[in-house]
Amino acid sequence: MKFAIIKERKTPPDRRVVFSPKTLLQVQQQFPEADFIVEKSKIRVFPDEVYKLAGFSVVKDVSDCDVFVGVKEVPVDALVPDKSYFFFSHTIKKQPYNRNLLKAILTKNITLYDHETIVDKRGLRLIGFGRYAGIVGAYNGFRTWGLKYNSWDLPKANTLADQKALIKQLRAITLPSIKILLTGGGKVASGALEMLEAMKIKKVSVYEYLNLTFKEPVYCNIDVLDYNKRKDGKRATQSHFFKNPSAYESDFMRFTKMTDLFIAGHFYGDGAPFLFTKEDARQNDFNIKVVADISCDIDGPVATTIKASTIENPIYGYDPKLEAEVDFKGERAIAVMAVDNLPCELPKDASQGFGKMFLKHVIPAFFNGDADGILERARITQYGKLTERFAYLQDYVDGKE
Repeated sequence: MKFAIIKERKTPPDRRVVFSPKTLLQVQQQFPEADFIVEKSKIRVFPDEVYKLAGFSVVKDVSDCDVFVGVKEVPVDALVPDKSYFFFSHTIKKQPYNRNLLKAILTKNITLYDHETIVDKRGLRLIGFGRYAGIVGAYNGFRTWGLKYNSWDLPKANTLADQKALIKQLRAITLPSIKILLTGGGKVASGALEMLEAMKIKKVSVYEYLNLTFKEPVYCNIDVLDYNKRKDGKRATQSHFFKNPSAYESDFMRFTKMTDLFIAGHFYGDGAPFLFTKEDARQNDFNIKVVADISCDIDGPVATTIKASTIENPIYGYDPKLEAEVDFKGERAIAVMAVDNLPCELPKDASQGFGKMFLKHVIPAFFNGDADGILERARITQYGKLTERFAYLQDYVDGKE
């Protein structure tokens, strides 16, 4: 079987790749029956020469390969018919802007596997860039604070080599006695936690966070049952919350009164309560000054996130009274960092981590008869049709939704 590591063609350019040269060597050693070809790329974080030095062919035309492995969406005109593809297609939630991409995939008889659909038997995702979003998002949150209050001027994350370089920068700053709130318990939050712990910021409990004052910066990490409560007053459980999100209401406002810097690393599910609304943000005791919204759901559960920001211009201000974008340095402005492609700022680390997960969970499935059903569950299209698991996308493909 012949695999192609394809170049990224989406604009703005994405420097990530599924396999670094080092990880690709490990793949080759573990699966010598596989053949790996690398498509030439001028933007990839690992130069073509490094792949060549590792012993891999780097070519302009990879159309003779069987499986094409990339990161972001492949433009329609670059899709090779009758092949298998892995990439983030951004179609499984019926995103309007990629309907034509999915139609073209079906027309060209392409077998599509989406990185988001690579899950275990319980439906839990096995690979992704979430940890790196959390790492960069936390760093950007502190960078935003420094710029808003002229306290420090950290370099942009994408100008630094790796996570170690980000941590070195953060350890050089002196934080005021602020309270930092982190939401979430998954991979995104774990990445942010790595940064908070590397800075040696004191972790406190929910009770301490809400009731005590400190002479040093502190942080609190909360999950869904800390900031949601049942409407009927009965005991809440995570399983009940995820099955019945509409039975809950937000209890987040008790945290906004105490929080200076909010790092949003949670996953927001359909039907769940918003953390805080625009009306909530107008309250006199709403204290949050900086929001690092890693989750970046526009006009969603974090009301201050009115748009996605970019790596080039990562920060904007939100005026709660005007409900509008303003200069983030303004006195009434809440500074918002809502970059929606944060892992792109740490392409080397993100690629290395992603490749290890792909090697562990996906590559073996091609050589063990898909014993664990990894490929079967992840397969969106085959033989010019949607698979049974993704048949719900048919109306989307037909333009009826």
